[in-house]
Amino acid sequence: MSGHSKFANIKHKKEKNDAAKGKMFTIIGKEIAVAVKEGGPDPNNNSKLRDVIAKAKANNMPNDTIDRGIKRAAGDVNSVNYETMTYEGYGPNGIAIIVETLTDNKNRTAANVRNAFTKGNGNVGTPGCVSYMFDKKGQIIIDKEEYEADYDELMMLALEAGAEDVTEEEDSYEVLTDPDSFSEVREALEKEGIPFASAEVTMIPQNFVTLTDENDIKRITKTLDMLEEDDDVQNVYHNWDE
Repeated sequence: MSGHSKFANIKHKKEKNDAAKGKMFTIIGKEIAVAVKEGGPDPNNNSKLRDVIAKAKANNMPNDTIDRGIKRAAGDVNSVNYETMTYEGYGPNGIAIIVETLTDNKNRTAANVRNAFTKGNGNVGTPGCVSYMFDKKGQIIIDKEEYEADYDELMMLALEAGAEDVTEEEDSYEVLTDPDSFSEVREALEKEGIPFASAEVTMIPQNFVTLTDENDIKRITKTLDMLEEDDDVQNVYHNWDE
């Protein structure tokens, strides 16, 4: 996925209404709870928590909201146990879709995900049926308006920190890393004061599929909207060329 198209999606999501922003904060709040439960409340000793905090800041989550989430997760030993579930399937015209969820009720989540696929005339497949079409990468997107240094300087910093590639788009830069190197690269760029529009480990399609039929476009939009509105859904990846 090019940095440009990814950045356009980021800007679109950030400009959405308060309900959409609340959904993003809910997603990040769950990730904070899981990270604290797995590695403790001190970001200095918990790289996963540091990554989630970076994601929170990139999404303009207030610091006091982040701190409250950490303290709540650390203080509530009987907090809800979230289980990670991943679903793979197909939308119209063979569009590949991966859905990552964090849930306290697997049956509810499975039913909701299947319903979203069905409403869009698609279907849930078996594990691994589409994930081979994606590459798991650490991805950092930088808004050119927020970062005044040039491409060569950013590339040197990122590659020295362990990044695999740095690309320049019209209005953004994209830094790609191996998932295991993501935290190290992100922290190195963060120390240089580089602001992130987005920083996360994601699934990047190897190829994109274009839809020309209006009904297919309506169906895939219906599926994606239903998935993104579901409180159990953390991430949705697809290879539709929007």
